[in-house]
Amino acid sequence: MEHSRIAVAGASGLIGSALVRSLTADGHEVHRLVRGTPGTAGEIRWDPEGGHVDAAGLAGCHAVVNVAGAGVGNRRWTDAYKQRIHDSRVKGTAALAEAVASLDAKDRPRVFVNGSAIGYYGETGERTVDESAPAGEGFLPSLCVEWEGAAAPAQEAGVRTVFTRTGLVVSRKGGAWGRLFPLFQAGAGGRMGDGRQYWSFVALHDEVAAIRHLIETDGLSGPFNLTAPNPVTNREITAAMGRVLHRPTLFPVPAAVLRTVLGEMAGDVLGSARVLPTRLLESGFRFAFPEIEGAIRAAL
Repeated sequence: MEHSRIAVAGASGLIGSALVRSLTADGHEVHRLVRGTPGTAGEIRWDPEGGHVDAAGLAGCHAVVNVAGAGVGNRRWTDAYKQRIHDSRVKGTAALAEAVASLDAKDRPRVFVNGSAIGYYGETGERTVDESAPAGEGFLPSLCVEWEGAAAPAQEAGVRTVFTRTGLVVSRKGGAWGRLFPLFQAGAGGRMGDGRQYWSFVALHDEVAAIRHLIETDGLSGPFNLTAPNPVTNREITAAMGRVLHRPTLFPVPAAVLRTVLGEMAGDVLGSARVLPTRLLESGFRFAFPEIEGAIRAAL
């Protein structure tokens, strides 16, 4: 892809900041969506919950990437925080999609890449699922369905629209793994519950590379699972963390304790999601870190 203008919503988050660094390093012109008054020419004003985007700032962009949203694992799921998780994703996506659709055809971006999550599939147990599987049941599946549905205005305007159903991102800098690394480095890590639940992970490097692949490859649209091709159980992840960090993993966290500490969110920590990136592999993408141990080493 030639040097292009790309707008990124969520540019300060774990995935967004890594994506911006990658794009900028390759000479692309990145415009960040910001909530306050833009301080530079490279910033675009938006109010995701209020439903407003400065659409003129998106005109002429090759791509719009939306990876914004309140952190799912940042705090206990109170009703108020669940509403914030919902609104930051659904309302933000709707605002961006409507702004994209409002532009003249010649000014519209060629592709709209919108975040989603493997939470779409809900509990899968030991059963593998890919993009052909239906949505599960519960808060996260319902959220993902609504989140993806909010992009309809861009799709209806003829903009190639992609949904990145992201797994658990292996990074020290944030997300679930950002909390795991300090625990394991202190020798206080261990399996969660019985450890048999599958965690579908993706190295941050591969997450960014996959988003760029989806931006750059014409003809790709719809949902893509951004997960490594070899999902593993929590028990296997615990063992791999111990090996890489040279620490004991003697402190399992009982399910009852997780439910007390995390509340409703514990259901997703203890739940099993064995998700495969079928469409991504079929599109020609190759993972740099397809195995869990390599992904952990990459994060270090």
